[in-house]
Amino acid sequence: MRIVLQRVSEASVTIKGAVKSKIKKGLVVFVGIEEDDTLEDVQYLSFKISRMRIFSDKEGKMNLSLADLLDAKVLVISQFTLYASTKKGNRPSFTGAAKPEFAKLMYEMFCMELEKDCGSKVFTGTFAADMKVALINDGPVTIVMDSKMKE
Repeated sequence: MRIVLQRVSEASVTIKGAVKSKIKKGLVVFVGIEEDDTLEDVQYLSFKISRMRIFSDKEGKMNLSLADLLDAKVLVISQFTLYASTKKGNRPSFTGAAKPEFAKLMYEMFCMELEKDCGSKVFTGTFAADMKVALINDGPVTIVMDSKMKE
C-alpha cells in the first residue's frame, strides 16, 4: 500500500460538477493499493498517519498529529496511479496496481481504520470515479509512505 500525504489548509473533491467532500485544515491522503496488500498494511499506515507529527505547535515546530488536533480533518482519495511503472517507454503501466474489486475493499477498510485511529470522520472521494481534487498544500508538506518500506 502506498500513500502520498499532504498537509493542507483546505481541500475538496468534485465529481461530475458536484462537490462530494470538502475540508479545511488537515490532510489529504492519496492511497494506492497493490494485490498483495493485507489488513496489516492498512493498520500500519493508518496508525502512522494518525500519529504523524506534521502539524505546527505554538512555537511553529511540527510536533502535533491528527490525534492531537480537534479541528483537523482528513480527505482520502483512491489513486491507482501511485503504482505507475515508467521503466519502459513513455506510457506508464499500471499493472502493479490491484484489480478494482480488491482495491475498493482495501480502500474502504483503510478509510474505516483511519477513522477509528483519528477518532473523527474521514471524508472521501468516490472509488474509481473521475475526480477533480483541489487543495492548498500547507507548508508545503508532502510525505510519501509505503507499507512495504517499514525499515
